[in-house]
Amino acid sequence: MTTKLLQFVNIKKEMPKKRGSSLRLKDFNEIYNDFNKLEGKKQAGRCSQCGIPFCQVHCPLQNNIPDWLKLAAENRLEEAYEVSHSTNNFPEICGSICPQDRLCEGNCVIEKGFESVTIGRVEKHITDTAWKKGWIKPLNPPKEIDKSIGIIGSGPAGLAAAEELRKKGYKIEVYDRYDRPGGLLIYGIPNFKLEKYAVERRTQILKKGGIVFHNNFEVGNTKSFDFLRKKHNAILIATGVYKARELDFSEENLTGVVPALDFLITSNKKGLGDNVPEFDNGELNSTDKNVVVIGGGDTAMDCVRTAVRQNAKSVTCLYRRNRENMPGSMREVFHAEEEGIHFSWLSVPTKFRGVNGHVNIDVAKVALGESDASGRMIPKTLLNKTHTLKADLIIKALGFNPENIPKMFDEPKLKVTNWGTLKIDHNTMMTSEPGVFAAGDIVRGASLVVWAIKDGRDAAESIHKYLIKC
Repeated sequence: MTTKLLQFVNIKKEMPKKRGSSLRLKDFNEIYNDFNKLEGKKQAGRCSQCGIPFCQVHCPLQNNIPDWLKLAAENRLEEAYEVSHSTNNFPEICGSICPQDRLCEGNCVIEKGFESVTIGRVEKHITDTAWKKGWIKPLNPPKEIDKSIGIIGSGPAGLAAAEELRKKGYKIEVYDRYDRPGGLLIYGIPNFKLEKYAVERRTQILKKGGIVFHNNFEVGNTKSFDFLRKKHNAILIATGVYKARELDFSEENLTGVVPALDFLITSNKKGLGDNVPEFDNGELNSTDKNVVVIGGGDTAMDCVRTAVRQNAKSVTCLYRRNRENMPGSMREVFHAEEEGIHFSWLSVPTKFRGVNGHVNIDVAKVALGESDASGRMIPKTLLNKTHTLKADLIIKALGFNPENIPKMFDEPKLKVTNWGTLKIDHNTMMTSEPGVFAAGDIVRGASLVVWAIKDGRDAAESIHKYLIKC
């Protein structure tokens, strides 16, 4: 029987079944169930197979989305996986955490009136099936090349580059400061958005394919950057950005005010079964506390949704703009509201004050003015309209800046931009130092995982072209 496509007129858009908020708050597991074979096939069959696929155009990886949707609708899942993986090293990860509402699904041509195809969850369904069926094998390069690349950072950019270069036969060694590979995929993103087994099985199969990982390795401390340069034929810096942005007022050194990443790393380590004193002694644990999270991006949503799962007494998100001007995914905001998070829109902190073991936050209201270059309305603080908010734990989720890589690596010749990111030749992705390349957030600033994967793939191709000439 021939599978019918263009079923968006007859079949409604559906996500996989979602666990109720009261149930999912009891654990850190994924909030959606997986599509079964029939559900995945039906949703894939809603694709209109349009002549100009805007879903693909608006995907940073230019994924061949209509092609693998058609194959999935025809139950040709192994072929669908091959097409998906040909442009995306981690399709199941992107299927879970990409803001599809802003990228592929948000630009689906059938969205108006019929709603978009459920691209992300079909993508995850295809790859999860591939894992279950044993279709995903370790890398087996056609030949071995007697040249090696050292990759600093095992986040999405570093891992994507490692896989692409290993496919060609290069010797790859990945260095990372943390005790597990995966970077923010392991430690920055909560389990309810990305279950850690999905990252661990990827890194395990990369190891089986010949990629060597060095964990607990701090460049400039464990070994010098110069040591790595002499050891390898090329270097890729893919460290990401981890330095927390600060508020624009001076803060007292108050107990109970913490950066978002410290909070998320602690929670994720606890979930992985590690001994985490900062969690156990309550320093970075929100249980029975009134929690205020400052910020409006995806990191802020990760924090509020983590806090409520830790049985916080109350959780408030303080954001200086309104819902329409939030930088994060609207889907994430909706999930947070379902889970009982209170949003204080058009609100900005102006001062923290320690009072009897608590932290009082002076909060001013905000008026929105004209739009800035990003299209979001510019906030103006109304200092004549203030109130006080009491909290036991304040989490600052204001975004991230790059660390001083030249100083950390003791390599002053590495040039940086005015924003502190590494300066590269965007045609070659090479830094100011020959044979040293950079990719991901350390070049573009804090961004999406899918962009980091794209940058890692592009860097791998540039490194290959460079080494061919050497």
